[in-house]
Amino acid sequence: MKRKRYLTAAEATGLLGINTGTLYSYVSRGLVRSEKVEGDSRQRRYHAEDVYRLKERKEQRRNPTKVAQDAIHWGAPILESALTLITDNNLYYRGYSALELAATRSIEEVAALLWLDDFARAESLFNVPDSFEALIDVGRADLPCVPRLIQVLARAGSEDLDAYWLSPDRVARTGARILRLMACVLAEKPSADRPVARLLNERWCPVQDAVRVLNAALILCADHELNASSFAARVAASAEAQPYAVVIAGLAAIQGFKHGGNTERVEALLCEMERPTPALIAERIRRGERIPGFGHRLYPDGDPRAMVLLGMLREQFGASPALKQVDDLIDSVRETIELFPNIDLALVALARTLNLASGAPLALFALGRTAGWIGHAIEQYQRGDLIRPRATYVGRPPRQER
Repeated sequence: MKRKRYLTAAEATGLLGINTGTLYSYVSRGLVRSEKVEGDSRQRRYHAEDVYRLKERKEQRRNPTKVAQDAIHWGAPILESALTLITDNNLYYRGYSALELAATRSIEEVAALLWLDDFARAESLFNVPDSFEALIDVGRADLPCVPRLIQVLARAGSEDLDAYWLSPDRVARTGARILRLMACVLAEKPSADRPVARLLNERWCPVQDAVRVLNAALILCADHELNASSFAARVAASAEAQPYAVVIAGLAAIQGFKHGGNTERVEALLCEMERPTPALIAERIRRGERIPGFGHRLYPDGDPRAMVLLGMLREQFGASPALKQVDDLIDSVRETIELFPNIDLALVALARTLNLASGAPLALFALGRTAGWIGHAIEQYQRGDLIRPRATYVGRPPRQER
């Protein structure tokens, strides 16, 4: 059941098991945000997110085991991180708005921010010349982008002895090599002597200047708290797997259709629905089909990453027929089921607008998210503890073999 964004006083007190006086106390202490109800100055509504957070804290005191189980499924945070904050329909990297960074910084600078909390370190991390010619040939060209990246990284990781030093500075340098190698593989160009977004632009769409939107897409995908792939990467780092293996763990998870692989479903939808209309959307809903590329549990008012990226595309490529098709889909879905586009749809819109090859949206997603995976690895290496939850056994009890 979908949670409401706002609650009445009766709903809030009922959920928390308190009286209105205690609720007002929580408000005055800043634990629960409230605001006036439009059209009735005597009534107030309360942010559901704050109420549920307090409820989870109370349950944790009473039954920590149950809360630990629930935390695995979109529940309370289970790990501390200084990388990304998602709040008030926005996200921040180390306190900076990711939406603003997408318009003002390079992916290299954002990677340096996530890894070492210092934009200026990008120059020293990424301006070391490398040649990846021998490694690019390792990846089979007939493989989809993510399996090809995994193949190349497995080989590179076995040869890069410096990757086994796990201090923050050394991991950041390894992360820079990994990010540039992945860009070279995707661009099929052996030398990364230019910024990642420009390298992709030159190889993927040389007749268009799309550096700005490609760079923004990478930054908007860079991190998103403890999503499935970042958690997988963090678990690998907790076992002190070196950074290449950490990224491979993230790549293994991001392919899933409930994660970055959902972009493939969006691509298929737009191929099937040449002229999206509310009637066609309604028909799919009646068949019990989801509309991929719309809705996000963390963003009830719409995914801000999609808003920024789609806005950039409209500003620069507003006359594109492919973008017109995407906008028709957005309008039809909004009219039919009132859902907003998410980053998956925005990445597919970018790829179709620039006439990129199939699979490019997932490739961009994975390349950008690599910056976040390395950031999580650095944090986890510094913590030094192994992520090893216990399982609640629900099988047969111990028995004797006859």
